[in-house]
Amino acid sequence: MNSDQQPAEKIRLDKWLWVARFFKTRSLATQAVDNGRVKLNGARVKPAHEIKTGDRLDIHAGEADWTLTVRGLSTQRGPAPVAQALYEEDPASLARRQQQLSDRKFLDTPGAALRGRPTKRDRRQIHRFTDA
Repeated sequence: MNSDQQPAEKIRLDKWLWVARFFKTRSLATQAVDNGRVKLNGARVKPAHEIKTGDRLDIHAGEADWTLTVRGLSTQRGPAPVAQALYEEDPASLARRQQQLSDRKFLDTPGAALRGRPTKRDRRQIHRFTDA
């Protein structure tokens, strides 16, 4: 809602991405659009491009890829349930993201075997590697 309490008809793409909680700040949303990680109806656009309900967005944020349809517009950032009502995710996109999450559960975290400070043997190997 804008200051007149009327539903917005169009809103800037970077602002909508921030309101819908895909990015923590508007500047991060702007950078993502500038770098081509957000596409509107299959095309690269500028952050100031106005979107409307029914538009299709392809978003690459972090490790996740989203394909969604804009269902609502708002100018105020609110809680997550309100933000989730602003879009509808494509079923194939949702299945792909859930598959990525389940695959990530079975992977070891890097450095999980490392505990505490390096031993004397580890330090010797580190020095051999860095001095060579």
